[in-house]
Amino acid sequence: MLIWVLFLVMIFTLLALDLGVFHKSSKEISMKESLSWTVVWVFLSLCFGGVIYWIYDQNYMNINSRGLEPAQAMIDFYTGYVIEESLSLDNIFVMAMIFKYFRIEMKFQHKILFWGILGAVFFRMVMIVLGTAFVEHFEWATYIFGGILIFSAFKMIRGSEEDEDFKKSAGVRYLSKIYPINWEIKTGKYLVQENGKWVATSLLAALVVIEFSDILFAVDSIPAIFSITTDPFLVFTSNIFAILGLRSLYFFLANMLDRFEYMKYSLVFVLMFVGVKMLIVHFVEIPALLSLVIILFVLILGVVYSLLNKKKA
Repeated sequence: MLIWVLFLVMIFTLLALDLGVFHKSSKEISMKESLSWTVVWVFLSLCFGGVIYWIYDQNYMNINSRGLEPAQAMIDFYTGYVIEESLSLDNIFVMAMIFKYFRIEMKFQHKILFWGILGAVFFRMVMIVLGTAFVEHFEWATYIFGGILIFSAFKMIRGSEEDEDFKKSAGVRYLSKIYPINWEIKTGKYLVQENGKWVATSLLAALVVIEFSDILFAVDSIPAIFSITTDPFLVFTSNIFAILGLRSLYFFLANMLDRFEYMKYSLVFVLMFVGVKMLIVHFVEIPALLSLVIILFVLILGVVYSLLNKKKA
């Protein structure tokens, strides 16, 4: 349990440095800055893979009670990280639509995503603990998770959220029952006083919608990582490192999403692949390293094909 606490302390320290030191004031994040921070988060994730190897090799604080090979634990971490990071691309598209819909200025978006990630850490930890217990106690749970992923893949092919009215979303409806919402306030505050009463702003509404959307995306992404490992620490750490880099990745990709139109099909393949992997797990075992190679190849193929077709157009 202590190692979980140490990991959370490290994460919250990194987030505190991010918001309290490097992004203390509200400002628009440039593409160059977002790319630099994306590289930093990816580098930290790669380094943490080495930490995973060491603590599982030493069985530090009895973290390796399942007797995993340290190299296997490290590969599982990297594979889970790649899966979560790739599936977060669809989340980036939705966040861009939410900010556009609520007309949130670029300089306020970073702090909204910061608080959104704090909420995501809590909700995903709860879902991972419950999901791990579910998988370990019920062998048939993998079939349910596999079915969810395949259903999500078909939904991604068929559906489009471009016309969604976010003001009618569940999050905004619940918020409006607690605070009336003034959509015209653009001061950067989440709550303001009007005539002695607290009212919410569009920033708080956007934050609530992002939190709710992240919970929905977690329903897809968390079952996906269970196709790689059911070790709760590996599931949680790979998941958290993926969403930590999500903000920087958002600012880098938000204005270039139209250049990667074929990435959608790569994500569909990833969902289908891990879904099928979970459905056949009791009959055919696909090694985590092979899964990592296949997923990376499909993602790179989606990027290259998108860029080549965009260039031709």
